[in-house]
Amino acid sequence: MYRFISKDFWRKLIAIPLSLVSVTPVMASIPRNADRTEECEILVVGGGLAGAATAYEALLMGKTVCLTDITDWVGGQISSQGTSALDERSTQRQELFFPRGYLELRSNLEKFYGRSNPGECWVSSSCFLPRDAHTILEKQLQDAARKGKGTLKWFPNTVIKDLKIETVANAGTGQQIVEAIAIQHQPQPNTPPLNTETLSQIIEDAYTYEDSARFKKNIIRFTPPQKPRKEGKANWFIVEATETGELIGLTDVPHRLGIDPRSELEPSSSSATPDPYCTQGFTYTFAMEKTAEPQPQPEPPFYQQYAPYYSYELPRLADFDLVFTYRRIWKEQPSEMVSFQGISFTKPTPGDISMQNWTWGNDYRPGTSRDNLIYTKEQLQQTGQFNPGGWMGGLRTETLRKGEENAIGFYHWLVAGTTDSQLGDGVKKPNPNHIFLKGLDSPMGTVHGLSKYPYMREGRRIIGRPNYAHPNGFVVNEIDISRRNYKDDYYRQTLTPEQYRRLQALLSGLEGFSVLSGQTDPDDVKNRTRSTIYPDAVGIGHYAIDFHPCMTEYPHEKPGNTEREGERRGQGQAYPFQIPLSAMIPQKIDNMLVAGKSIATSHIAAAAYRVHSFEWSSGAAAGITASMALQRGILPYEFTEGFAFRNKNLQDLKATLEKSGNPTQFPNTSIFNSDWDDWR
Repeated sequence: MYRFISKDFWRKLIAIPLSLVSVTPVMASIPRNADRTEECEILVVGGGLAGAATAYEALLMGKTVCLTDITDWVGGQISSQGTSALDERSTQRQELFFPRGYLELRSNLEKFYGRSNPGECWVSSSCFLPRDAHTILEKQLQDAARKGKGTLKWFPNTVIKDLKIETVANAGTGQQIVEAIAIQHQPQPNTPPLNTETLSQIIEDAYTYEDSARFKKNIIRFTPPQKPRKEGKANWFIVEATETGELIGLTDVPHRLGIDPRSELEPSSSSATPDPYCTQGFTYTFAMEKTAEPQPQPEPPFYQQYAPYYSYELPRLADFDLVFTYRRIWKEQPSEMVSFQGISFTKPTPGDISMQNWTWGNDYRPGTSRDNLIYTKEQLQQTGQFNPGGWMGGLRTETLRKGEENAIGFYHWLVAGTTDSQLGDGVKKPNPNHIFLKGLDSPMGTVHGLSKYPYMREGRRIIGRPNYAHPNGFVVNEIDISRRNYKDDYYRQTLTPEQYRRLQALLSGLEGFSVLSGQTDPDDVKNRTRSTIYPDAVGIGHYAIDFHPCMTEYPHEKPGNTEREGERRGQGQAYPFQIPLSAMIPQKIDNMLVAGKSIATSHIAAAAYRVHSFEWSSGAAAGITASMALQRGILPYEFTEGFAFRNKNLQDLKATLEKSGNPTQFPNTSIFNSDWDDWR
């Protein structure tokens, strides 16, 4: 990658200490023999868009794929999480420059409805019903299995409870996952169906081996095919595609969580020190339907607790119809165009359905050690989740519950509220002509009406393996993608002089030598106007760095609470970016790949690497990489060894991706092309 740059240069330039101390959980003895054993060539944990894309490409390559998810829907963001409004940059959408499976998904949605945007939303070119997205994507996976002669084994309502990790002689790090134990739950006879209760009510039961009054459990043992393998190699691969980086927590591979410390790589960070408790907010989405007549709107018993939080946020957004149509997922009948503050949309009419996903609404944004959702390593140890059989998913159940209440309260605020935490009195008016949609046949497919799983914007993020440019472990950082002006006075005043000099050296290309040595003033060099180009790129993405910051104090809903100061500084436009394979390969375990939001990105970069098409692109790369590694009898890290242009395995992988319709770079990507304004 850095053919003309010495190791010593990069080690001096990027000097961030990193502790690689880790704990390997001990596999428990399960309370009874497994009810069944399933063999897979590729075990995909997490049925969201990244997991679905992994399965899609692996099936087309003829592999046997086991796909698990804690819910009974495939699709994650577009289905079980309810965020069924595709987040896309207009330039990428105009060029239809997406992975082939994502394009097929978009096409299938349009065919299903007979139109590309059945909701006539204005946030996206495609807003649709979550329940339909599951149906469409599940069929797409089945079609891929038939076309590629692969085998799909779909395990809904299933969580990974334990992993067996063994040392393998003559391998990379010497450790591989050789067995996974899962729990699949189903209702006991004469009990309510699945999706009657919220996630917070069932999650601890779902991770418990023993049957309960609610659930009957099936214990599933996942293993690789029982056939000889090459010495030191693997005969199956595990793809971590969960929404929170669950296997990363369970295996304790080196990773980060929350805010990274301010440095030349993350110069817009809101903190000089790491803060693992401040991750982006999560959201329980819900659907509401406009009615012709006013409806009873009883106040939830917990509403007053959360009411001090809700707001339209900005004066230019303070219009109910604008918020309703923002993510409207179904338009019942034609209506005239109206506008508010320069934003045009079709007027809501009875029968229209809106999905809600609003920052100062159903976002829940804890940010302290008392209420953070995703447990840190220390918290996992304190709660016994590293003990044999102790893994419970790595989440704080109480915070899930409060997120659910906060979402239900937001609906009541929309239809009956008269307060606004950010804009003051006299802004919010009641809008009682609506109903909260519930039931197994509702858009969210739940009796309670909330999404089956919250929309997660950020989880645990691995630290990739060290290389010349990243001696402390590979990470995609803020400065690798951001369009921000780093000669702004803020950076000169906030960073140390040495950090500022290193920042400008990193952004100035070959002039970095003279900047670092002091021969050239940092302010005299021209910074690049593109994202970092990676020789091991296996996918693409493009989205703004978009923040839903954690709140400053506990609890989230505390009256007068504010967003964490400085968290939004890093947000803004980003250049089109790549997904390097190095960001998908964890340390310590040789037969695991990471797809989706848990790849090796910084806190700020992760705010762009999280949307629908990126998840698909990373999953497609994981599916093809794992399939080729199986065919060639190599491990994933071997694709990234040595100089990229000399690594035949890598070059063949990139060629396969491109030929199959999975782009690894945007058009005209080159170190000699610095004009990326066309992709703004």
